[in-house]
Amino acid sequence: MTADNNEKRTGNFTLWLVLMVCIAPIIAATIVHRYFPPESRMNYGDLVEPVPLPRTPLQTLDGKPFSLSALQGKWVMIQADGGACAPACVEKLWKLRQLRLTQGKNMERIERLWLITDQAPVAESLQKEYAGTVMLRATPEFMRSLPAQVSPDAHIWLADPLGNVMMR
Repeated sequence: MTADNNEKRTGNFTLWLVLMVCIAPIIAATIVHRYFPPESRMNYGDLVEPVPLPRTPLQTLDGKPFSLSALQGKWVMIQADGGACAPACVEKLWKLRQLRLTQGKNMERIERLWLITDQAPVAESLQKEYAGTVMLRATPEFMRSLPAQVSPDAHIWLADPLGNVMMR
């Protein structure tokens, strides 16, 4: 009879051990979620209603016409700033370059676009340092033709391969 009680105790212990092993991750996840909220580690991007980019031709820095349809088929990271490029503008250019580099072998799928919103000259050093960034002069008409939700500000915009702005 002692052997039966010993087997029963061992069986109960095994049952409780299995239950604890199954329940422990749920309890740990609940504690981590409650006391270490994921909002502190989330990205800052916002999805927006997809809006097509205007097909109005723009000009390169040397005055040649450029159509945004040439970028179709690639993801396009867009920033809009003046040609004088304040420190915040330089930081965005740097971030665009770094984000593209982090894609490794897939970085050719991403283009960087700087819409220059005025006629101020772009420093030669910026052109050299951020070579590969498509730098286009955006006319006031072009900027006004963008929907209100895609207005230029401190954001970097993301356009999908179909030419729709879908995230900021």
